[in-house]
Amino acid sequence: MNKKLKKDNLFSLFLTFFKIGAFTFGGGYAMIPLIQKEIAEKRKWITDENILDIITIAESTPGPISVNAATFVGYKLYGILGAFLATLGLILPSFIIILIISSVLKEFQDIQIIKYAFDGIKIGVLALVFKALVSMYKQCPKKLTSYFVILISFIAVAFLNINVILVIISCALIGIISSLIASRRVK
Repeated sequence: MNKKLKKDNLFSLFLTFFKIGAFTFGGGYAMIPLIQKEIAEKRKWITDENILDIITIAESTPGPISVNAATFVGYKLYGILGAFLATLGLILPSFIIILIISSVLKEFQDIQIIKYAFDGIKIGVLALVFKALVSMYKQCPKKLTSYFVILISFIAVAFLNINVILVIISCALIGIISSLIASRRVK
């Protein structure tokens, strides 16, 4: 546990993820830049390298990536109670917002300014997802194999409609095989 973490407590973990959940629209991938900024850069609870590992694990496990990431960070910092509070903090704002919106949606759904606001939010979400992509790209190894995997994965999902789960499993296998080959070359 680092020095910064000793100063913080479970309530601050909850509030941090509550803030992330409250101010991020667009789902898990849009939350990645905020999680990185708040958890790694600002609070220094984990390192930037850990963010990539967390995203990889969160994406590989069932459920929304942001919830999985919050659970993993909370567990890493404070065990089971930390996992619970980080997850609760992340999902509570969405729950409250959906509860409020669902009670008044019928009255406002045809108002043009509301439609424009949601169009603007969609553009903002796209920008956040792109920022997460660039951030993850900077941390990934720059090898010919990596570029090959990116290209083939994109083609498989975008144009050939291959199941994303199969693509992720295939990418994991390619990563394992290329790492084994690289480690044998070193020996």
